[in-house]
Amino acid sequence: MDWQAIGLSLRLATCSSLLLAPMGILLAWPLAYGCFRGRVLLESLTSVPLVLPPTVLGFYLIVALGPHSPLGRAWEALTGTRLVFTFQGLLLAQVVTNLPFFLQPLVASLGGVDRKLLEAARTLGSRGRGVYFRVALPLAWRGLLSGLILSFAHAIGEFGVVLMVGGNLPGRTRTASIAIFDQVQSFDMAGANQTALLLLGFALVVVACTSWLRARERTWA
Repeated sequence: MDWQAIGLSLRLATCSSLLLAPMGILLAWPLAYGCFRGRVLLESLTSVPLVLPPTVLGFYLIVALGPHSPLGRAWEALTGTRLVFTFQGLLLAQVVTNLPFFLQPLVASLGGVDRKLLEAARTLGSRGRGVYFRVALPLAWRGLLSGLILSFAHAIGEFGVVLMVGGNLPGRTRTASIAIFDQVQSFDMAGANQTALLLLGFALVVVACTSWLRARERTWA
């Protein structure tokens, strides 16, 4: 079993979840409660990674992060290195790819918060961000936790975008899913089976956790 690849997958998933949490919390506010003209466009843009083929998403991420893009040039000027085929570039790609997996459960949970409680908070003096951060978000903690679990799990198993943006560099961008692909290509079926079983067990735990959270949310609704 390629423990180096598994460790890299865990590090990548942890870092992407830490970046996603504040970004997703801020974006969930207008998506759940906003009434503005661009809301549908914002919702569409944040959901696109769910329906785009990984190769298409990976291609556009390579373009966006490449050395000829504004972001790629700025990064190279600051650090002297390129974003594509590095851990940092892979991390940015994972944030984009996993954003809808974080947002959708959180937005759904925020939409289920009793509006009477929000109105009561407003009558007590809370406004705007105060209502969201002090009342709505704590009440939607199950959706927040589900989003973190799902985005973390998807980051662990992502293959197409990771391969296109990060390549297959051992110790730098070679994740567990790419390790399985390499093991199958080299006919190491025993090694591939061990890594695949580990990811399968992880996936079952994730599904069980999110199902329990949804059941608890329905019970408390």
